Amino acid sequence: MKLKKGLAALGLACVASMANAAETLTVYSYRQAFLIEPILADFTKETGIKVNVVFSKNGIAERMAREGRLSPADLVLTSDFSRLMELADKELVAPVNSEVLVANIPTALRSPENNWYALTKRVRNIYSSKERLGPLDIDYEDLADPQYKGKICTRSGKHPYNISLVASMIAHHGEADAKVWLEGFKANLARKPQGNDRGQVKAVKEGLCDIAIGNSYYLGKMLQDPKQVPWAEAVNINFPNQDNRGSHINVSGMALAKFAPHRESAIKLMEYLSGDAAQKSYAEINMEYPVKVDVAPSKLVASWGNFKADELPVFKLAQYHQAAVKLLDEVQFDL
Repeated sequence: MKLKKGLAALGLACVASMANAAETLTVYSYRQAFLIEPILADFTKETGIKVNVVFSKNGIAERMAREGRLSPADLVLTSDFSRLMELADKELVAPVNSEVLVANIPTALRSPENNWYALTKRVRNIYSSKERLGPLDIDYEDLADPQYKGKICTRSGKHPYNISLVASMIAHHGEADAKVWLEGFKANLARKPQGNDRGQVKAVKEGLCDIAIGNSYYLGKMLQDPKQVPWAEAVNINFPNQDNRGSHINVSGMALAKFAPHRESAIKLMEYLSGDAAQKSYAEINMEYPVKVDVAPSKLVASWGNFKADELPVFKLAQYHQAAVKLLDEVQFDL
């Protein structure tokens, strides 16, 4: 009798294993291949579930809308919060009620409806020239201070990273004061907004400006690129607003596709990505801050020091997104 039960259990395990092995998840991703493929490979090794990733810089929401119920997408990975918001607003994602996700990801870093979850945190830092300014005790509000006139470089105000920062300023100060700040910020620019975050640090190295706005993990990436090491070594990384509300946080994240063909396996992947192993990999490979509170950042990231983060729930930034875009247009920030 015991033998029969043992064989039956073994048979069920084999069936489950074969089902997983035969199943392939499709992930639509804004995140670059080299960032996530090692983590997904570990997931496949652990579960037997294969993952096919479709990478794109733009247009994933539009693609999913066109595909409708026939979409092969199981999961979407995004590089910033605004993409998550877009997917949710267009009703292209489904809620996931998982005890694992709720335990691993703090309330402030997930949707109240549980239709998206953050995976990593990144700080919107202010970099300063080591040679000309040194480390700064600085707030985002100081970007509008006349003492920095002609000294600041940034990418387009319309980039999602900067829209998110402007949205946070509206959340904390109101639309009218945020507009005044944005006008002062623009008046202090050394050049027209252009390029990417790394390009701003390069401009500091070249003496085009003394201050650059950029996400924290780019410093780690530059230190891994021999050509860009001199850029990174030319700046101090400063965490703004440490004497008050804390530094602005944006997130990368994930959402279950509304018509996911392999819903259960997709949720397994979401839970895996929120767990210790994947969170540690994100920290080491991507130089980002884990969302799981008991997973430490990489040694390099930790060497930049502890910081106080803005506790404004990320989902609240959605309320001010359109207002932020409107203000950027009104002050003609990129012109």
